[in-house]
Amino acid sequence: MPDPVDASVFFVGNATLIIRSHDFTVLTDPNFLHRGQRAHLGWGLSTRRRTEPALDVTELPAVDLVVLSHMHGDHWDRIARDGLDKDIPIVTTRHAARRLRRQGFRNPIGLTTWEHHSVRRGDRCLTVTATPARHAPGPARMLLPPVMGSVLDFGHGDQAELRLHISGDTIMDPSLAEIPRRFPDIDVGIVHLGGTRVLGLTVTMDGLQGAEWLRLIGPESALPVHYDDYEAFASPLSDFRHHVRRIGLTHLVHYLMHGETYQLPVPRQGPRPYRRTTGQG
Repeated sequence: MPDPVDASVFFVGNATLIIRSHDFTVLTDPNFLHRGQRAHLGWGLSTRRRTEPALDVTELPAVDLVVLSHMHGDHWDRIARDGLDKDIPIVTTRHAARRLRRQGFRNPIGLTTWEHHSVRRGDRCLTVTATPARHAPGPARMLLPPVMGSVLDFGHGDQAELRLHISGDTIMDPSLAEIPRRFPDIDVGIVHLGGTRVLGLTVTMDGLQGAEWLRLIGPESALPVHYDDYEAFASPLSDFRHHVRRIGLTHLVHYLMHGETYQLPVPRQGPRPYRRTTGQG
C-alpha cells in the first residue's frame, strides 16, 4: 500500500496538477500562462486568464510523465511548449501526439479510448488508460480537438494500489457510463468543471453536470479543477458546491486552492489486479 505521506496532488491551477505516488511524478495538462494572458482555443478564439499559476514551468520538480487530455491553449500553452524537456513522455490523444511531434517533442504516446500505456521502475508500475470524453454536443464536437479522460493506476507488480480518474474536458454523455463499469473502484476522481462556453455551446461540465459525474463515477473522494481560471468559464465553483450539497455528496469532495497539496488517502479497497484492455505498454 502507498504511504499516504508520499501520495499527493499539488494544484498548480486550472487543470494542471502534480501527482506523486509510488516514486512516480505525473504532470497533467500543463498550463502556465499568467493573469491577463490569452489561451488560444482554435478557429481564432481565445480566452483571457483570470488567475496566476502556483508555480512556473521552470520551478517544476523532475517529472516522469505528462498526461495531456487534449490540445487546447488552457491545457497546453506556449510556455509548456517552450519550457518542457523535449524528451519527456507525454500520454495523450493521437491527435495531440501528432501536434506534439511537429513541435519537436520526441516521446508523445497517442492513445485511443481504452488503450493504456505503462511505465515501470523496478517492481513499481504506473499505468495510464484512456477513457471516453465528449467536448461538445452533437456535430459541434468536430470543431473541437479530440479529448480523453484517463485512469491512473499506481502499484507494485500486477496490483493496482491507488487508482485515480481524471475526467478531462467533457460534458455528461452516455459514453461515460462505461467508465464505472470497467473501473468500479476509483479511489480519487478529478473532475474538470467550468461550464466553458465556446461558440455559444457549453463544452465542459457545469456545476450540475459535475455533481452528476460524481454520482456516476462513484469515487471514494473527489477533487474539482478547471474552474474560475478563465473568462470562458461560465459556471463558478459555487455552482458545483451547491449541487454537491443538494445530492448529499459533500463528504466526498475536497476543495484545493492554487498551491495547496492534498495527501491522497490510503485506498479502502486494497490492492486489485490491473484491468487490461488494449494497450501499448
